[in-house]
Amino acid sequence: MHEPSQFIHRFEAGDRPAAPPLLLLHGTGGNEDDLIPLGHTIAPGAALLSPRGQVLERGMPRFFRRLAEGVFDQDDVRRRANDLADFVAAAREHYRIAAPIALGYSNGANIAAAVLLLRPEALAGGILLRATLPLDQPPGADLAGRPVLIVSGARDPIISAAGAARLAEALSARGARVEHRNLPAGHELSPADVTAARQWLADRDRAPA
Repeated sequence: MHEPSQFIHRFEAGDRPAAPPLLLLHGTGGNEDDLIPLGHTIAPGAALLSPRGQVLERGMPRFFRRLAEGVFDQDDVRRRANDLADFVAAAREHYRIAAPIALGYSNGANIAAAVLLLRPEALAGGILLRATLPLDQPPGADLAGRPVLIVSGARDPIISAAGAARLAEALSARGARVEHRNLPAGHELSPADVTAARQWLADRDRAPA
């Protein structure tokens, strides 16, 4: 199969085949390089798949359009989530990797949440850093047993506590095993985010099948 070309992306094969691969999804203005160091830190040796968002907002890459701060273009969220899920499927076949755990920040966390709700088969779980519910009317996806970590910032001026709570409720209602942590932080990532994500992954690796 030809290399998946729907998204500009980076792939690193890793050297720990038993580790679940990570799908790295950057925030607004980021690119396919941004979260590679974070991926190495929280999941040493894991395969990393890192696409660049295809939407430009004032020249800054994003994964879907928004109409205003915190107001998402619902049709575009659905379209882009399906495009991303198709890319993941192609990348899995090409690179011969298992379903990845999404590691997303801000806009990247929101598109990961949309993929979980719209195309749950694409992901093995998610680490959603500074995420909110991206869909006004999420479908009734089957997320039975899917592990999801949501990490919010108590002082975040962009993502409301209510939006993060609605996301946690929506995923839980569809069967996901959701852990929602609130850190004493703002919108930017902190060392505590790294610690939380790394510990969550380590606990998952040790959990019985």
